[in-house]
Amino acid sequence: MSRALPKIRDEEKESKYGYVYAVSGPVVTAERMSGSAMYELVRVGYFELVGEIIRLEGDMATIQVYEETSGVTVGDPVLRTGKPLSVELGPGILGSIFDGIQRPLKDINELSQSIYIPKGVNMPALSRTASWEFNPLNIKIGSHITGGDIYGIVHENTLVKHKMILPPRAKGTVTYLAAPGNYSVEDIVLETEFDGEKSKYTMLQVWPVRQPRPVTEKLPANHPLLTGQRVLDSLFPCVQGGTTAIPGAFGCGKTVISQSLSKYSNSDVIVYVGCGERGNEMSEVLRDFPELSVEIDGVTESIMKRTALVANTSNMPVAAREASIYTGITLSEYFRDMGYNVSMMADSTSRWAEALREISGRLAEMPADSGYPAYLGARLASFYERAGRVKCLGNPDREGSVSIVGAVSPPGGDFSDPVTSATLGIVQVFWGLDKKTGTKEAFPLHKLAYILQ
Repeated sequence: MSRALPKIRDEEKESKYGYVYAVSGPVVTAERMSGSAMYELVRVGYFELVGEIIRLEGDMATIQVYEETSGVTVGDPVLRTGKPLSVELGPGILGSIFDGIQRPLKDINELSQSIYIPKGVNMPALSRTASWEFNPLNIKIGSHITGGDIYGIVHENTLVKHKMILPPRAKGTVTYLAAPGNYSVEDIVLETEFDGEKSKYTMLQVWPVRQPRPVTEKLPANHPLLTGQRVLDSLFPCVQGGTTAIPGAFGCGKTVISQSLSKYSNSDVIVYVGCGERGNEMSEVLRDFPELSVEIDGVTESIMKRTALVANTSNMPVAAREASIYTGITLSEYFRDMGYNVSMMADSTSRWAEALREISGRLAEMPADSGYPAYLGARLASFYERAGRVKCLGNPDREGSVSIVGAVSPPGGDFSDPVTSATLGIVQVFWGLDKKTGTKEAFPLHKLAYILQ
């Protein structure tokens, strides 16, 4: 999270405080919270734990906390930040590994010398000290610029050109554009004026994770997403900008397919979200990916140069699983807006659904099938519908796409599970995995007849 987030000890206005009224696992109820907004970011307790308001009732607010709540007591302060849960977008995303709320795990490890994340740690997602070579485009002083326009390029690495995009809601007349040179993400590289009001822009922009980034129009998908697995590409093809589900029991090969897609697919950028899966699977990704290479235009490059990892393993706080999914899709949309074809792997959406079930149970909401909340299908749909091939905002004209591949882990491989059923009604492509075929160490696709029905 950003250093710009206010801290409790820095705030003097008591009007911005609420107080903890009750604690139930990751769900905290706070009083004196009138004036708060839904999905507003808050800091809970003296550890300043990151939380998000998910229910408002009178002056009481229900907060899901994205960190371990042990040690939080009744009467502890709750600070309202006045802004939604957001991610930082700018150079430095690729090659990094974040947790569910975009805290940089490598930096936290160096700071704390611990294999676990300390409570209340507050570090910027993107390095403030790293300098990037900024090359402005041919935009003249006095020319008009609107949201989505590309005004410069940063060579983030030898594989991906990071295009600097004006934030979607911004517009104005250019009054200053930085000269070519090295800048940090906090240095001002562009100034505009609109209606007598001046705005300054750095290479860093912040975007709320629950809000889809706007586009000019959605386009029909017309190009295949090649997976590198011949049986999938020939019999069960999917498109760039499409949605795919991989349901299967434990040990069938969901993670193998997700990792194979990350390694060999024809996407420009990969966002891999490990959502509630085993920690050793994420460590395998971290160990394997730096050693893998991809050949593009005759040049061999490390696959990590096009990959961003969001790791929220099963031993991390339950509530952050939902945040990790939204963090991953927002990062994907950012690179899509540059004109790239992005693939996002969510492994696994079942863990996210289980987190929804746990939070829903603690809120005493009416359960639906198998204890899942009634809004499970709506949440899944709102996530998968952020995929697609689009015409991007701004100039020059460009097209980009986000393809979502979501693994589903039905208990015992039962495809009538509510999460699997809801997912099948939303996605376009279905790669069913079979336990019997998987144990034979053949490629673990379910019987063709079942899938083609």
